[in-house]
Amino acid sequence: MLSDWLTSFDLYSWQIFGILILAGFSVGIINTLAGSGSVITFSILMALGIPAPMANGTLRIGVVMQTATASFRFFRNNKLDLKKGLILGIPIIIGSIAGALIAVNMPHALFEKIIGGVLLVLLFFIIFDPKRWIQEQQEKTKRKVSFLQVLIFLFVGMYGGFVHIGVGIFLLSALVLQAGYDLVKANALKVFLVLLYSPFALGIYILDGQVEWVLGLVAAVGNFAGGWVGSQLAIKKGSKFVRGLLVVVILVFSGHLLGIWKAIF
Repeated sequence: MLSDWLTSFDLYSWQIFGILILAGFSVGIINTLAGSGSVITFSILMALGIPAPMANGTLRIGVVMQTATASFRFFRNNKLDLKKGLILGIPIIIGSIAGALIAVNMPHALFEKIIGGVLLVLLFFIIFDPKRWIQEQQEKTKRKVSFLQVLIFLFVGMYGGFVHIGVGIFLLSALVLQAGYDLVKANALKVFLVLLYSPFALGIYILDGQVEWVLGLVAAVGNFAGGWVGSQLAIKKGSKFVRGLLVVVILVFSGHLLGIWKAIF
């Protein structure tokens, strides 16, 4: 088993550091292009014996690093709607603080099953209504932020503060279906919004003692590089490439949450 193999090494050995850097790199790319990549780091930390709440807090160090570098790349390439991002950042930050406060005191096994089911519903719309995910709807992007959007991003922020894993998919869905962005520009806004709320959520986990600093910082090295590469791929490959990866990630991640892969294998 993975946990048996990983625990055969010392916790702070070069082997573990190397695995975490490679994992962080993969996570940075997946999170930037789609979402849910953090489940890789989360699983490795759990296999190393890190408790779930601490793993949930620790991986957020890398999230801050990958979103910072990806946001910079998107901004430099004129893909980031900075004004809209700062406005939507207000409810998402408030929501993330509430979600993180709930998370440090609450198990989320049932919550994961619900999220897995919702993701499969989203997958239906991605496959059978692809134009909404590929073509920008300018009549929506130019509108002012509505009260409905404030509520949506408040609840997405709560989820992100609570567990983070999978928040990118929900942000992309809201930015495409509600705000009208194509997947590349939605990705730019997604990583920027995560960058805005992540330090607040991380701060709550730090205050609660739920961060393993050494392992988190090592993984963050890979996250930083992965965020850079992921943003470049999104810019160069375009919305169709991102949509294809999003379908794969949702299938894998929802299967993980619902226990499908465990039952099969």
